[in-house]
Amino acid sequence: MLTPEETAQLAAANVTREYPNFPAHLVTAATENTRPRTLHPTFYGAYDWHSSVHMHWLLVRTLPSLPAAEATPYTDVLDRHLTPQNLATEAAYLLDRPGFERPYGWAWLTALAAETRDTRWGPAFRPAMDAVERLLAGWLPKATYPVRHGIHTNSAFALGLILDTGPAAGLPAATLESVRTRLRTWFTDDHDAPAHWEPSGQDFLSPALSEADAMRRVLDAEAFARWLDRFLPALRTGAPCALLDVPVVSDPADPHIGHLLGLALSRAAALRTIAGALPEGPVRTRLTAAAGEHLAAGLPAVDSGDFTTDHWLATFAELARTA
Repeated sequence: MLTPEETAQLAAANVTREYPNFPAHLVTAATENTRPRTLHPTFYGAYDWHSSVHMHWLLVRTLPSLPAAEATPYTDVLDRHLTPQNLATEAAYLLDRPGFERPYGWAWLTALAAETRDTRWGPAFRPAMDAVERLLAGWLPKATYPVRHGIHTNSAFALGLILDTGPAAGLPAATLESVRTRLRTWFTDDHDAPAHWEPSGQDFLSPALSEADAMRRVLDAEAFARWLDRFLPALRTGAPCALLDVPVVSDPADPHIGHLLGLALSRAAALRTIAGALPEGPVRTRLTAAAGEHLAAGLPAVDSGDFTTDHWLATFAELARTA
């Protein structure tokens, strides 16, 4: 497990590393300046936009664990990146491209804004949160169906993260209630999830556990326990459940297969929070044990020295560790 200093070093190295870069940008003219730092003056590093956002989140989150004398190089990075002008540029980019990073990047941006709430960088996030509010208002009413993939576009994971961090980020209560309403509309009637289909070959999220963890946030404890019993009946009966088995990662350096390392960590986080919402008993015990196995499997890969995983995995370790 990384020390706070090692975590800060890893995060800062990533958010200031412009290349290699995988921009999800539609080029519309030969004259367009597509350098990452031009398009994204804050979030140009860490290989792609969303990874840069959540590596900034990790850096801000780690700062309180550092002695003041050791924090200066990292606060300098944040002072350069998290300026009102830079974040206004990022907000304008999002509003001009409503499908960009929907909803995963929006959720991590909300988490970052929440993490900076009591810092000198917090006020600069107001345009970004206004943008997220407008984007959610435009998208949620027409999102008839959820995206259930185990990768970035997964609807349940992102909206769950927005519910967790939106209040501190300043999202209005009405926006958060629209998120809850959409989650209930999508998932309340779900039952008998095909857990034996998981994992898919490049998942870093579990569709079933992400959904269950989202529903944990919008149902009271008794209703959630009933819902989970219908959704994953194998948990109650004690039957085998593939969601509890640590994923096999045959090649951690492969960019897609390596996602499964993140799956171990995101599952650990979801298993722990779902277990915490349940009464004492065999299901809670089973989920807690599986969470520990997943966490133990995923943590050693967090600082591998391979940029394929180093540009993002530590953030999921932090989610799992603090779930």
